[in-house]
Amino acid sequence: MTDTSLARSTDRRAWLGLMAVLPLVLLVAMDGSILYLAMPRVTSAITPTADQALWILDIYGFVVGSLLIVFGNIGDRYGRLKLIMIGAVVFGAGSLGAAYSQTPESLIASRALMGLGGATLLPSGLAIVSSLFPDPRTRAQAIGIFAATFAAGFAIGPVIGGLLLRQFEWGAVFLINVPVVIGFLISAPVLLQEVRSTTYGRIDLVSLVLSFAGILLFTYSLKSAAAHGFTPTLLTIGIVGIFALGLFVRRQSRTDYPLLDLDLFRDPIFSIAILTGLLTLVVWSATGYLSGIYLQSVLGFDVFNAALLTLPGAIVLTATCVGTARIVERIGRKTALVATHLLISVGVLLLLFTTTEVGIAAFIASTMIAGVGYGLSFSLVAEIAVSAVPAERAGAASSIAETSNELGNALGISLLGSLAALSFRLLGPGVAGTLNETLDRSDPEIIERANEAFLTGLHVAVGAGGLLTLATGIIAWLWLPRKLPE
Repeated sequence: MTDTSLARSTDRRAWLGLMAVLPLVLLVAMDGSILYLAMPRVTSAITPTADQALWILDIYGFVVGSLLIVFGNIGDRYGRLKLIMIGAVVFGAGSLGAAYSQTPESLIASRALMGLGGATLLPSGLAIVSSLFPDPRTRAQAIGIFAATFAAGFAIGPVIGGLLLRQFEWGAVFLINVPVVIGFLISAPVLLQEVRSTTYGRIDLVSLVLSFAGILLFTYSLKSAAAHGFTPTLLTIGIVGIFALGLFVRRQSRTDYPLLDLDLFRDPIFSIAILTGLLTLVVWSATGYLSGIYLQSVLGFDVFNAALLTLPGAIVLTATCVGTARIVERIGRKTALVATHLLISVGVLLLLFTTTEVGIAAFIASTMIAGVGYGLSFSLVAEIAVSAVPAERAGAASSIAETSNELGNALGISLLGSLAALSFRLLGPGVAGTLNETLDRSDPEIIERANEAFLTGLHVAVGAGGLLTLATGIIAWLWLPRKLPE
């Protein structure tokens, strides 16, 4: 075989390897959003409480976000391919458990198991893809496709969910993961190669426990208080969670092998990029979740037609991801980063014009305008974060960027979703903790009051999210240098 034919064969094998990884990337991203439109069906089928419904949605994101960095370390030590295959098996098992869950508790546990598997897929998948392409230019193209696939998964999750729910029971949104996982397990040993790092540090189990426990305890107290009101027990749990997070941050500044490299945050460019990634997903996940309920439960659309209404925003988001490089080339990185916040802010604030009777035009305009901002963020944040730090710290910067996205996805529903739940509890008719439970009542007066209370909660949540992104955009414009590093 000639050198040219060997190179072509190697190149073909690399692209086939990328194609083997991308379906898993798509699944992990979709699982951050596919449940939004399915939740009304889920709540009707297994009747979770208000705080259980929130846990069903965001336990996946919290497990993934809490474990991304540590699994990156484990993959470096024991092998990325081995880890991603184990993770795919765990993800598939969790998907099967979720599909056939009969109680809220079993669905929450299955979603947590999916998160455990999902936490191995992103960092390991990206490292494996990078190793397949030794040429820097080709590698950049492959990583761009990797990022665009992840962004597209977030965008099309509700659409895929709507199509499935039109024909099947709600468990189908999880069951579709299984054949993809099986296909990956068959193709991966043939098309992918093992990747290990020659330098790695000790895994700090104390830091892992502190970060995971701190996040879960704090958000549990916040979400439960929003649904049922503050109690001394919930206040104690919240304080313990905050204390654990404080100990985690303190330990990161003193240990030789930190899970979170706090020194990176001394760079304002890096800090703003990570904050952008976090806030983008906070706002995106909260508005996606609340809008799905609004379209179905308040305006009365069935799940398929509600999914169709999300298509314009999904198309704009995906197209923006693909075209981000050209946009940045024309307007510059700083302007693109600031535009991310302004577009998201304007987009979500348009939801303030929705009512209990009309809101389709405002919703579509909101998703299309904000979709440009989301697309810029998904493609730009990791690139800016990595370019802001020395080359030898690029891996740590990339892990933090991925973690900020996953935590933002979970925090959006926890924080802004809890704010909406609190508004509903205070202003609603008081017959049940969630809108869908209340709508099961036949009294028209109760239903009208419940819809109004939910809409107020939606407006409060999107108003808070829009103002947060607007403020961050202004800070970025004033704080960042005119030209960001390439």
